[in-house]
Amino acid sequence: MVTTTLALGLTLAVLVGFTGVGLWAGRGGVTTAEALISARNSTGPRRTTATLVASVMGVWILLAAPEAGASFGIAAVVGYAIGEALPMAAYAKLGPRIRSVIPEGHSLTEYAHARYGPAMYLFVLLVSGLYMFVFVAAELTGIASALSLVADVPQYQTAILVGGFVLLYTSHGGLRASIVTDSVQAVLVGPLLVATLIGAVLALGGPGAIVTTVQTSQPHLLDPGFWPGLQFGLALAFAILGAELINQTWWQRIYAGRDDATVRSGFQRATVLNGLIVFVAALFGILAVAGADIVTDPTSGAYNADIALFVLLETAFPEWIALAVVLLALVLVMSSTDSLFNALASVVTADLPRVMDAPDDRTLRIGARLLTVIVALAAIYVSLRARSVLRLFFLADLLGAAVAVPLLYGLYSRALTGRGALVASLCGLAVGLIFFPDFAGLVRSIPVLGSVLPAPDQLYLRAFGGAFLTSSVATVVAARVSSATFDHDMLATEIRRLDDTATDGGTDREA
Repeated sequence: MVTTTLALGLTLAVLVGFTGVGLWAGRGGVTTAEALISARNSTGPRRTTATLVASVMGVWILLAAPEAGASFGIAAVVGYAIGEALPMAAYAKLGPRIRSVIPEGHSLTEYAHARYGPAMYLFVLLVSGLYMFVFVAAELTGIASALSLVADVPQYQTAILVGGFVLLYTSHGGLRASIVTDSVQAVLVGPLLVATLIGAVLALGGPGAIVTTVQTSQPHLLDPGFWPGLQFGLALAFAILGAELINQTWWQRIYAGRDDATVRSGFQRATVLNGLIVFVAALFGILAVAGADIVTDPTSGAYNADIALFVLLETAFPEWIALAVVLLALVLVMSSTDSLFNALASVVTADLPRVMDAPDDRTLRIGARLLTVIVALAAIYVSLRARSVLRLFFLADLLGAAVAVPLLYGLYSRALTGRGALVASLCGLAVGLIFFPDFAGLVRSIPVLGSVLPAPDQLYLRAFGGAFLTSSVATVVAARVSSATFDHDMLATEIRRLDDTATDGGTDREA
C-alpha cells in the first residue's frame, strides 16, 4: 500500500499546484466585493461546463456512491446517477429565468428576502447555510478518512492541509479563482476515475470474474428490479434534487455564464457528465463486494460499506491504483470545497448591505474573507470531532427537499406569498420528519402524537419523497388560494450589484 511519506508528498504537491493556479487566477488581488463573490458574464461554454462538473464532484463520490452500490446494487447505482443529473437538468431551465428576473443578483437568499420577506428568508438562509457547511465538513472528513485508511496519514494533518491551502487561494481570488481551478480539476476527474475503474476490474480478474463472484454471493446486487435498491435509489434522487436546488454554488455559476445560451448548454452538458461520473463511482461498490469482505448490515459493528472502495484497495491491489485514488480524492475535495467556501461567503456578503448601515466596499470584502476563514476553521474542527456528519448530511438533504419547490416556485408564480411558501416548506418538513429514521425516537417521544405515527422508513424514500412531494403540492395549493399579484419586475429593482461599475474584471476569452 501507499506509504505515509509518499501520500503526504503527493498531497502537498497537488495542494501547492492548485493553490498556485488559484493565486494566478486572482493575480493582482480582488479589489471589489462584487468581483470577490461574482464572475458575472465571464465564462464561456467549456469553462461553464467544467465548473459545473467539478463543483459537485466531491470526495463523497468515493464514499457515499460506492456505499449505495455495495448495499443496494445496480438499481441504487442508477438512482444515484439520475439523482445527480436531475438538478443540472432543472437548472438548465431555471438558470435563464433567474438571470431574466434578477439580472444583477448574487444569491438565493437575497432573492428569498425580496420575493417572500424576512420569515422565509431566514428559513432559507438557515437551510442553505446548514447544507453547504455540512457539505464542507463532510468533504474534509472524507479526505482525512481516505488518506488515513490508504496511507495512515493522521486525519488532523490532512484536514488542516487541505482546508488551509484551499482557504488561501479562495480568500485571495474569490469566485474567479475557484472557476479557473475547477477547469483544471474537471479535466483530471474523468481520466483518474476511469483509470481507477479499469485498474480495479483488471485486478479482480476482469468483468466476467466479477459478475460470476457477485452472482454467487449476492445476486440481488445485479438485479435492476431489486425493490429495496429501487426505493433507495429513488430516495436519493429526491434528496439530491432538493438539496442541490438550495445550493448557492449553482446560483453563482448561473451569473458567471456569459449569456443565457451558455448557462443553458453548460447545465445540459453537466446533466450527462455528472450522471455518468456518479454512475461509474457507484459501480465501485459492486466491485468491492466482488473483491473484499464488505459488511452491508448497518446494525453490525463491522459495517464498512461506507468505505467500500478503500476496503477494496487494502486487498493487495497494485500501489498505482491506490495512488490514483489518493490523487482523485484530493482533486475532488478541492474542487467542491473551494466552491462551497465561495458560496457561503457570497450569501453573507450579498446580505450585509441589508443588515448594516451602508457598508463600504472594503467592509464587504473584509466580511466575505472573514466569513470564509471562520467557515474553514469550523469545518476543519467538525471534520476532526464529529462522528455523525452523515446524519447531518441527511438532515440537510431533508431540509432541502422540503424547501426547494416553495422557494423556486415564486420565480414563476405571482400568487405565492411568503407565508404560503413557508407553510408549504414546513408541511413538507413535518411529513419528512415523520418517516425520517435518524430521528425516529425523538419524534415518537412526542406525547399523544408519537404513539399514532407510522413506522420510519429505513430506506428514506417516504422521508425524502414525502418532504419533496408534500411541499410541492402545498405550494401549488397555497398559490391557488392566494389573491396576491407579485410583480416580478420588483426583483430587478430591489436586487442590485454591490458596486456601481459596469464590469467586474473583464470577460473570459475562451471559445
